Amino acid sequence: MTLTILSATTDDHAAIWAILKPIFRAGETYAQPCDISHDAALAYWLGGIHTAFVARQNGQTLGTYYIGPNQLGGGAHVCNCGFATAESARGKGVARAMLLHSLETARQQGFRAMQFNFVVATNQAALKIWFDNGFAEVGRLPGAFHHPRDGYVDALVLYKCL
Repeated sequence: MTLTILSATTDDHAAIWAILKPIFRAGETYAQPCDISHDAALAYWLGGIHTAFVARQNGQTLGTYYIGPNQLGGGAHVCNCGFATAESARGKGVARAMLLHSLETARQQGFRAMQFNFVVATNQAALKIWFDNGFAEVGRLPGAFHHPRDGYVDALVLYKCL
């Protein structure tokens, strides 16, 4: 799949919301309220110290991710990311392409490592991509996520030196 991955602009807000809304509403992968508002979702994804990107093919936005420091001060050399893929594009390499882009972006921005703080253990598709790309499970939070179907499930902390 040939994707173009670009920095998100205000023109991308509607497309980003269209991707985030069903993911947040499902409540299966992000620790965000299922009824999060449009404005709150965009503030979470685009706000603060995040830099957001969109992945496009033939003018259609198929995914989005953000990157930023995981912590400030002495922890600012480790970045954190969030990824979301449009339902119609899942299983087609979009998340993998965004991960590869984010790793290169992280290196270019001077980060020394990437950390995912809270990967829901039932999110097997994401875990496969992260493990295939060298991430290690460095922590497990037993029952930390209340999954709407599976009840209390573990959340994983993943880490990769860059």
